[in-house]
Amino acid sequence: MTTQIRASRPSINALQPSLIRKVANAAIGKTDVIPLWFGEPDKPTPQFIREAAKDAIDEGQTFYQPNLGIVQLREALATYTNGLYGTDLTLDNIAVTPSGMTALSVVLQCIVAEGDTVVIPSPVWPNLPSAARILGAEIGRVSLRPAAEKWQLDLDELFDACSANTRAMLINSPNNPTGWMLEDDEQQEILDFCRERDIWLIADEVYNRIVFDRSCAPSFIDKVTDEDKYLIINSFSKSWAMTGWRLGWITMPASLISAVEMVTEYNFSCIFSPTQIAGITALTQGEDFIRSSTARYRAALELLVDCLAELPRVSLPAPQAAFYAFFTVEGMGDSYSFALDVLRKTGVGLAPGAAFGPQGEGYLRLCFAVELDLLERALCQMRPLLI
Repeated sequence: MTTQIRASRPSINALQPSLIRKVANAAIGKTDVIPLWFGEPDKPTPQFIREAAKDAIDEGQTFYQPNLGIVQLREALATYTNGLYGTDLTLDNIAVTPSGMTALSVVLQCIVAEGDTVVIPSPVWPNLPSAARILGAEIGRVSLRPAAEKWQLDLDELFDACSANTRAMLINSPNNPTGWMLEDDEQQEILDFCRERDIWLIADEVYNRIVFDRSCAPSFIDKVTDEDKYLIINSFSKSWAMTGWRLGWITMPASLISAVEMVTEYNFSCIFSPTQIAGITALTQGEDFIRSSTARYRAALELLVDCLAELPRVSLPAPQAAFYAFFTVEGMGDSYSFALDVLRKTGVGLAPGAAFGPQGEGYLRLCFAVELDLLERALCQMRPLLI
């Protein structure tokens, strides 16, 4: 009999496989599936960004780099953020990471220990709570709730969920999967609460440029000071269609930079220089791309809302940001089984809401960062199962 080897840490053994991946794996080998399950644009990274990386490779920029990222990229990130939010960040507030996910793992390693509680509004991308669980933290979930026009968070519920063991509050706004977004006054209330209770504020703002009624989402960065316990996560993946490049960054108090530098050394050491050059190019030349992409996603959302409105069994609280429709179908029940049913019967791949925590059960997530004709075809194919 073969002995099954397992990881020795209970927190690792307790991790669950991604339900999104499980649905996608069910379509392996099928060439006629419309894949709307993963969160990425359907277009490749813009050519001007790709060319910058190729030029850096041709120049021989293939050596080790500083743990925190090259100076030019950290300065460019500070300048970019200052331009958006009127802040006065410097490179000493910025650390570059290989992906936003790695940024999250690094900051959690800096502040969270076994037995701590991390409070998270949910439904939420499953990697966020899982990254904290790996470290032995407990997760306190606070439900986002659908209202007539948009998803909402009850701040009193959020604050009541915090106990003496709460080490950090992890806020993903704009949110994946719902498209919910905090407003400035709500962010200020949350920050004030964290200050009063000495709780770390971790903000995942990866979707802050994919907003439909303004140029950027509200951010905690223009409300915090260098005396606050804050860590803000961002990424190049969504705004500049650079999902495969794996490039992100952390914004933090300058006093924390040395601790983050040590943790990065023992996690990934450094990032490939041409990838960082691509990041600088995206920041300095990518505004037109962001504007055109957001216009494309807005048109896709309008098509989606119009089509789903014709289906009485379907309910979609309109997303304020990001590029996801998180909708429910009357009588659906188990979202994983229903997503498999949609895949097999209609050839459209959706993410089951249960993948985003218990609060997501009963919903499906559709990524609409695709061309309108493909989205229209997907909606037509799904229609018989949704009416």
